[in-house]
Parts: sequence; C-alpha cells; structure tokens
Amino acid sequence: MSSGNADRVWSVDEHLADVLRQLTPLEPIELHLLDAQGCVLVDDVTVPVALPPFDNSSMDGYAVRSADVARADDASPRVLKVIGDVAAGDGTPPTVHPGQAARIMTGAPLPPGADAVVPVEWTDGGTGGGPASGMRAHSADPAGATGQVRVHRPAGPGAHVRARGSDAPAGELALTAGTRLGPSQIALLAAVGRARVRVRPRPRVVVISTGSELIAPGESLGHGQIHDSNSYALAAAARDAGAIAYRVGAVADDADSLRDALEDQLVRADVIVTSGGVSVGAYDVVKETLGEGAGLGGRGVEFRKLAMQPGKPQGFGLIGAEHVPLLALPGNPVSAYVSFELFVRPAIRTLMGLEPVHRATVTARCTAAIDGSPKGRRQFLRGWYEAGEGTVRPVGGSGSHLIAALARANALIVVPEDVTDVAADADVDVVLLT
Repeated sequence: MSSGNADRVWSVDEHLADVLRQLTPLEPIELHLLDAQGCVLVDDVTVPVALPPFDNSSMDGYAVRSADVARADDASPRVLKVIGDVAAGDGTPPTVHPGQAARIMTGAPLPPGADAVVPVEWTDGGTGGGPASGMRAHSADPAGATGQVRVHRPAGPGAHVRARGSDAPAGELALTAGTRLGPSQIALLAAVGRARVRVRPRPRVVVISTGSELIAPGESLGHGQIHDSNSYALAAAARDAGAIAYRVGAVADDADSLRDALEDQLVRADVIVTSGGVSVGAYDVVKETLGEGAGLGGRGVEFRKLAMQPGKPQGFGLIGAEHVPLLALPGNPVSAYVSFELFVRPAIRTLMGLEPVHRATVTARCTAAIDGSPKGRRQFLRGWYEAGEGTVRPVGGSGSHLIAALARANALIVVPEDVTDVAADADVDVVLLT
C-alpha cells in the first residue's frame, strides 16, 4: 500500500470503509464444544432427536394415573400401592395400573400407564401418616415394591411431567449460522449430542505499544517515564470484542527493535495493533518502520490524517507474506482507545463473521453544553449514558491524555464535523461502550 496523498484528510467513515473492504472472515474450523466458546457458528444446527427425548418427571414424587387421584384431599386421601422405584437413567420402568403408583425421581422417565406426577410434598411419603416433607424409603420393601402411599391432592393429566419434545421437537432449528456461542448455546449443542462444531475462530490480536518512556506496571518510574497503559487497555478491548489477545511488552523508539518484534509476532497474528509513533515527531518509530520500503512484505502501511478528535493520525496496511492486517493507532491513551472502538473492533468482528460490526448508537439528551468542538472534525467525547432517562453527560474534558475520565465513561458523545457548539438539553448521537 502506498503512502497516498500526504495532504489528504480522510473522514472517519472513509477510513473505516477502506479497512473493512480489505478484510474477509477467517476460514472455518471444527472445534470441540468448549474450545468453540466465543466463536461464531458457521452452519445452522437442527435438533436431531426430540428434546427431551422422553416424558420425564420434573419433581421427586409418585408417578400416577391422574384418574386415580382426581378427588384426593386431606380429608379423603387416595391410597395407592407402590409397585417400585423409577430413577433417572432407568431404561425399563414398571407399568402403572389402576390403583398403583411408582416412586419417581426428578428427570426419571415417566413409566407406562402413568400420566402425571404427584410431588412428594402432596403425599405421606409412603409412611401411612400425614403429608410428607421429603422422599422416604418404604418400610415394607427398600425398593418400594410392596408399600403404600397416601395422596392428599389431585394431579391432572401431564402435571409435573416434562413432555417429550417440549423443549425442542426433532427437526427444529436449534441455532442459526452467525450465532456467537456463549454458555447457553454450548449447553444446547451438548444437549442435542454435538461434541464438535464448525465455527469461525476467534481472531488472534497482537498488541504492541511503542515508546522509550514506557515502563511496565509494577516497576518503579524514573524521571520522564510513565507506565504502559495502552497495551493493557487495547488487549482488554480486543478480548472484549471476542478476540484472543497477546500483549507484547513496550518496544523502545527504535526501528530495528520494532521490526524484530513484528517479525516475531507475525506467525501468530490475525491482526496486529500498535499504539504510538504515528504522528509527525522525530521519533515516530512506527511510521519509520512501516512506511514504504520497510521490508516486511505485504502491501505496506499507509499513514493518514483523519477528520476526527481524538485520533487524527492513523495507519493501516497488510504486512508479511500472509498479508496480516496492521492498524497503527495514536499513542495518547484516549486516542488509542477511541481509535480501537471505531476501527479495530469492527475489524475483529468482521474477521469473526459477526454482525453487527459496530457498537450500538442511540440518540440521547445531552444534559450539559459542549463548547469549542473543532470545526471540520468529528469529535468523540467521553460520556455517561443513563438508559432509563435517555440522557448523557460529558465526563472529564476533551484532552486525549485524560485516562481517569475514560474509566468513568460508558459512552462516546459524537459531535459532527459541522457542529462546534452543542446547547444543553440538545439531542446528540451516543456510541454505547457496554
């Protein structure tokens, strides 16, 4: 990719469209269920057999014929002969004839002849006394084969029975292609007997921050040094977007060091994200390393000026033999985070084949005035959005170094390019970050 027209100013939408048009979803792979968590399903999944596959009890109690207990009450309990026990997993339960009952456990198959389950709390528990509070073994026979049970309340047909196919009938569409697999979807796949599933894998995102002033958290700061927050913020944001994130320690402002780091990481990266070194300073190592003739292969990286604040300097290109996408973000913490949300997150979701690729945007009433937005640039201000009230308020100032304010925000307030001042109580667009 060429460096393009250095004087051209790109709009936010133009830059994003150019990034996304060069990306295609990752090739599908087949994974075991737990390995597929967080991935996007490639094919529709139908239910091969009814779920549940047989009528079963939803309670501990007694399987009965509903006609036998239709008029049962405390004054006139119905006495039934207990012919045996039915536990979960039993394959050949006894047949219940008129005047009989089978003690049954939750999840056990409903025995032939029975059409209802009486909860144990509605019986004497097989003791011959008053209503029971729990299951008891029958004294005449530990298996309950010759005991009796008194039923104190009626149970209509189907009472406390999970009917075959009541969750999902055979042939029903269980999950559609494009579904992101979370715990409940994994549970459904397991329930219908799927041990493996075809998905688009989670993209592997390598995050590299640059700057000789950066020190790892936990280390003591020297004069002129700051802790590296960008690599942590961007790696966390990549995980939040659904990717597998690899955070590389900060690289000094040295082209050879950055080139070595990139060459080392290309083998495991579906996306590389850098922060810092993309402006016009004397030590803008990312531009120096990734500009034309960088020697990393691919199409090179183009560095651009965008009509936005924060985040004016941006870079994008495809590097290495596999043409791995690289997004070069500014180094100021807020600039890097806003740039990630606008450009990297949609790129990750595009590689996953996941829709929508963008954060949700809503209209809200801005409770405070916004003054001095730069004309000709789309401004993104940190804000706190109250969904119940439909309001948003600015959090902190507009400085791109104000990371504490970013931590207190749950939205970005968007001020369009042609707007410099927003009156209090005016409607604004809000990008939701949660």
